[in-house]
Amino acid sequence: MEPIRTVTRSGGRLSLLYGLFAAILWLGAGALLLSLLLRYSGLNETSLPTLALATHGVSALAGGFTAGRRAGQKGWHIGLLLGALYALIVLAIGFLAADAPIGPESLALLATAAGAGTVGGMFGVGTRR
Repeated sequence: MEPIRTVTRSGGRLSLLYGLFAAILWLGAGALLLSLLLRYSGLNETSLPTLALATHGVSALAGGFTAGRRAGQKGWHIGLLLGALYALIVLAIGFLAADAPIGPESLALLATAAGAGTVGGMFGVGTRR
């Protein structure tokens, strides 16, 4: 018989939560960096949507990397789930808090986050020992 701790061990859901936490931390750091650049450099507000999308991509990449590393297997799957969940959370917060419309930009965010999360998950599983 197998010991209970090895039979009931499931790292998939917990790794997704760790990945979401990492993505939120990276989003906070990126938002702080963007606001500092906007205030203290010659950055125009017209380039802000593109930079915000890139920040979301980097955040989903870091979250997918963390989730894939913790899961240890199926990195593309866990990264895709993380990216889609991350994008849906960001879109829901934007819709509920700021009345942001759901449009083509939302689809671009979903595609960017899901793609970046997938790549991050694959690299995260590859770095696991």
